[in-house]
Amino acid sequence: MNIAIIEDEKITAADLAQTIQSVAPDSNIIAILSSVKAAVNYFENETMPDLIFSDIQLGDGLSFDIFKQVSINVPVIFCTAFDEYALEAFKTNSIDYILKPFSSDEVSEAIEKYKDLKKVFSKGEQNYDDIINALLHKKESTNTSSLLVHYKDKILPIKLDNVALFYIDAEIVSLITLDGHKYNLSKTLDELSKIAGDNFYRVNRQCILNRKAVVDISHYFSGKLSINISVPYHEKILVSKAKRTQFLNWMEQ
Repeated sequence: MNIAIIEDEKITAADLAQTIQSVAPDSNIIAILSSVKAAVNYFENETMPDLIFSDIQLGDGLSFDIFKQVSINVPVIFCTAFDEYALEAFKTNSIDYILKPFSSDEVSEAIEKYKDLKKVFSKGEQNYDDIINALLHKKESTNTSSLLVHYKDKILPIKLDNVALFYIDAEIVSLITLDGHKYNLSKTLDELSKIAGDNFYRVNRQCILNRKAVVDISHYFSGKLSINISVPYHEKILVSKAKRTQFLNWMEQ
């Protein structure tokens, strides 16, 4: 399986390539392309891969511009930090999108989806309805509005809307509700990211935050943001300089 990666951050591209090859040993990374211009030139002159992993925001534009300039009839898995691009991604040959920071499980699931759905793709004609229906069916099947937590000798349902944040500390994943109660969970943050919904944002590797819990946002050192939330939390919640624009755009939704 020949794979091309479109990603303008070298570290992210290398991490993605390593992750792909670890979960799909039969894969061959034939190209890592860092811009719209480089990708257009490559696809115009080289043999098409079997599958493309593509970031959306590149230094010289959006990767959607590539697919407007070059006829590409192979499936694409988008890697993005922006949920808002998901529907536009469906207008291309997209079979899935994974949100940054991605995990090996998410990459593996996306590749398995490619293997399941690649029969949908045929030269020159894509059945987008089949692709979108398959994606939506999977998302609906995993959607949930509550989580079950164990507390003493009871199992309690906790509504997602009532969760202020999910976090990991000393390898233990916990949640704090908007009214300040804390519970431990058996799920990982990666799993929670998939089911939490649009009101939640993974601000860093340790914390997933509910928009409702944000009281105010302050400027911090080195271009970072510091978030003040409505419930007691043992650490300062910081958003990196690289993610600050994404976070602020999410807050405005």
